[in-house]
Amino acid sequence: MNLTLTITDVLMGSHGVQSGLSLFQATSVLAHLSIIDIIIIASYFVMVVWIGFYLKGKSNTGLDFFMAGRQMTVWIAGLSFLSANLGSLELMGWAGSAYEYGILASHWYWIGAIPAMLFLGLVMMPFYYISKTNSVPGYLKLRFGESSRVLSAVCFAFMTILMSGVNMFAMALVMKVILGWDITFSILMSSLAVALYVGLGGLRSAIFNEVLQFALIWCGALLVPILGLIEAGGWDNLKAKILMNYHTSEYTHLWKGLGHFSTNTMGVQWTGIVFGLGFVISFGYWTTDFLVVQRVLAAKNLRAAQMAPILASVFKMAIPFFVILPGLLGLVLLRNNDGTLMHLVGQDATSAANPNSYNEVLPLMMERYLSPGLLGLGITALVAGFMSGMAGNVSAFSTVWTYDIYKALINKKATDGHYVSVGRWSTVLGVVVSILTAYLVMQAAGMMDYVQALFSFFIAPLLGTVLAGMFWKRATKEGAFWGLLVGTVTSVGLWVWVKMDPSALRYVAFSPDAKAMAADLFRALWAWTACAVVTVAVSYCTPARPLAELAGLVYGATPLPQSDPVSIYKNHWFWAAIVIIMFFIVNIVFW
Repeated sequence: MNLTLTITDVLMGSHGVQSGLSLFQATSVLAHLSIIDIIIIASYFVMVVWIGFYLKGKSNTGLDFFMAGRQMTVWIAGLSFLSANLGSLELMGWAGSAYEYGILASHWYWIGAIPAMLFLGLVMMPFYYISKTNSVPGYLKLRFGESSRVLSAVCFAFMTILMSGVNMFAMALVMKVILGWDITFSILMSSLAVALYVGLGGLRSAIFNEVLQFALIWCGALLVPILGLIEAGGWDNLKAKILMNYHTSEYTHLWKGLGHFSTNTMGVQWTGIVFGLGFVISFGYWTTDFLVVQRVLAAKNLRAAQMAPILASVFKMAIPFFVILPGLLGLVLLRNNDGTLMHLVGQDATSAANPNSYNEVLPLMMERYLSPGLLGLGITALVAGFMSGMAGNVSAFSTVWTYDIYKALINKKATDGHYVSVGRWSTVLGVVVSILTAYLVMQAAGMMDYVQALFSFFIAPLLGTVLAGMFWKRATKEGAFWGLLVGTVTSVGLWVWVKMDPSALRYVAFSPDAKAMAADLFRALWAWTACAVVTVAVSYCTPARPLAELAGLVYGATPLPQSDPVSIYKNHWFWAAIVIIMFFIVNIVFW
């Protein structure tokens, strides 16, 4: 099946600007929608905008608009927490990565998520929730003062806008290649819907839409892996067919090939997975990225705030089934019109002979299995994923811009109503800038590499600062500021070094056999290490705050609230233990 437009064309690679311009000349689509499909998709857009208008009257104060009034239940906060991460970038990007790297992509869902989500719920949420902060930069202000807060807020604002652009572009591209919409029209229509429902209803609107989107994603995307696995003859037959077609078992082993950089498809070693991904990027994202933490802070009480990430981790563990599995199935099931096995390539290797890229696996699999009506539901699931990721970034940007940049640097004494107005206008600003960054993504080498690079720039050093603040009483404001700054500069500097001299990758990732993804993981580890070393060194050279001022901010100096006894099925430690057992089981089964 040939496409005039491919995702790889617009992500540029070695094609240059001309391939990006060809985007507007494409006319081919993957599928023709029935009237039922169109009605389902249109109904979804109408519904999300209606939710925004409906909740507008409930979002008139700063607490309501930015923190949803802190009234969310465990289920709503937990599903929203997960859905804010489950955007179209996740659905499309990691399905494509599974086709390229195999089951190794599951590491981003298991070791790259589960331990950090449990740590957030069990250990870090009491500090966030008790301090009643509106953002992670807000916590840094309480702990380290204004300088660290502003630096982290500016970095976070940059990251959320860049991430919004990736989500927006990925979803607009789905609309382009599946629906045949012009890319600019796709971007504008999608961004208008997000601006309306987040701008009107604030975080409350985003959360309720994310719960709706969670249900749609599960219903719309689940049929593809089920039907594909049936056609492949089950998991064992799928592994046998991959081995027969590609003459390697690396695609279906999670840990077996990670002893050396050269013995797996990703060109990474286990230390990069365990420490770079499993610790720095994972803990940095799930415990300090305000995009997801904001959802948990909206919980109605501390118990709900602690249970929400634990509940979300159960669903997170199952997501590889309908994100990673379609990519693996595509290795043996996708066929050309002449019956030969379809060969998908990297974004910088597309040609007339191989026009399809890794990132098209999920749309291609949807077109293969979903009939009229179901195809509309599947496309709506992708749209829902985009709306979830985009709305999460925009609402987080709005909060950080209003409280941590505008209020801190521009207007410190305005009324609460004024800040709500600023929040609504900053939502529009965030959407507009995201539109521009959506086109910026065309110059990236690839979607997931782009995202991992952003995490290494902004998330990795922030983790070092937050952990020092929460768990080390001796950490000072000077140490935090310079540690965060040096960590960020280190990561960006290493990225520039490898871009200018690709051979430098052997020094950043410790091996000449390392590949791009390994560079992202080890660069994050370098950034965190630089932040931690500088924070410790500078803190010992500067005076620390009195212990009495650290109550509610530092572990060991904070009287934690005592919860009333509850039955075991409501106890967060019990459910965390269940999740840990499940985590070890899946890693052993797919070893």
